[in-house]
Amino acid sequence: MEKWSSKRAFILATIGSAVGIANIWRFSAIAGEYGGGAFLLPFALAVIFLAMPLMMLEMSVGRHLESDVVSAFRDLGEKFLPIGLAIGVVLVVLTGVYLTITGWTLAFLTFSLTPMEMDFSTFSSSYMPVAFFLVSLVITVFIVSKGIRQGIEKVVTKLVPLQFLILGILVAYSVTTDGFGDSIRYLFTPNMEMLTRTDVWVAAFGQAFFSLAVGYGLILTYASYMGHDINIPQSVGIITLADVGAAILSGTVIFSVVFAQGLDPAMGPELAFTTLPLAFDNIPIGWLLAILFFGLLFAAAITSAVSMMEVPVAAILNNSKLSRPNASYAIGLALLVIGMVTTLSYSALDLRIGGERVLDVVDYTFGTLGIPVAALLTALVFAWYVEDIQLVLEIDPFWGKIILPLVKYLVPPVLLVVILFQFI
Repeated sequence: MEKWSSKRAFILATIGSAVGIANIWRFSAIAGEYGGGAFLLPFALAVIFLAMPLMMLEMSVGRHLESDVVSAFRDLGEKFLPIGLAIGVVLVVLTGVYLTITGWTLAFLTFSLTPMEMDFSTFSSSYMPVAFFLVSLVITVFIVSKGIRQGIEKVVTKLVPLQFLILGILVAYSVTTDGFGDSIRYLFTPNMEMLTRTDVWVAAFGQAFFSLAVGYGLILTYASYMGHDINIPQSVGIITLADVGAAILSGTVIFSVVFAQGLDPAMGPELAFTTLPLAFDNIPIGWLLAILFFGLLFAAAITSAVSMMEVPVAAILNNSKLSRPNASYAIGLALLVIGMVTTLSYSALDLRIGGERVLDVVDYTFGTLGIPVAALLTALVFAWYVEDIQLVLEIDPFWGKIILPLVKYLVPPVLLVVILFQFI
């Protein structure tokens, strides 16, 4: 089995898997919908007491078993194999959805690099989304097919530092805007009345798992490629700081522009592809800001898409005789079918199910519901059924005494509430 070449490569790759569209676009959109600071407080608590402990456990299991998510569940008992298979299917479907949105980021990066002016409504009523989806798919398949060191590691060790460089430049610009002070107050001043709302807490808990990419095989798969000399608590701390830091800094940038232009911070998902492009048009150096912002989005999207695709590819490699290129092409074919259907729902074809766009239906079913369910099953099985869990953790007993009770007794009921709330 291939391994990461260094601790740095592993940490950068894992940061790349976590810091994606969920941090830059989704975090700001949800924070805007749920009151800024009122959302940030429960989000921070969820990261510390829910997501980080589960990440530590998932990383420990991946390193110990050195296996993919399907094989990991099977190794714990044949009765758990369906869970591993289900998580693999969820990841394949979500990767198809994710590549659709990755195509959008590539499209708007392209538009910002050319004189061509395009708004999201015009873009999504054409067949351009299909072309950009296909390009994003080819890039992702190519990277994964090259392997851990020659493909994934080479890309993430360049793109992840680039993401933070671009983010730093955007933050430096945001400080100069009239909306910077309002942005800081909005993000860091909680509205106590909003904190009494159940939906704010549920949204924050759900975003914590989305943001850190825990509970559905990404961390486990990447951890299976690392050595036993890596300090897991330290690694989890670095990854979490980078992930949450990227989310907050992105929110600062986005809301600075929004407030400076007198726009509504509660625009939700429209923020990235509708609101901000209009705002950039009204800023003297807006063309440069657009290039940087959509370049950041695309880089983050690709590193996350690669990690998502690697999960089912690793499962095929460990459970068949296919070579990595062939396994990548097989998953790529599945992604072509899934992604084409979701992409066509935001195109001139306007593909819908029961009046809803296919992408929205699939994203809700496999993302909003599927990811919390996967995380719930992962927490239950790993915390309760891994024999000699202290040996698996291979960390200081102090940390074991902290994270195991949290993953056993706190994470499952919270995730269950998040899932039930979606139905209610």
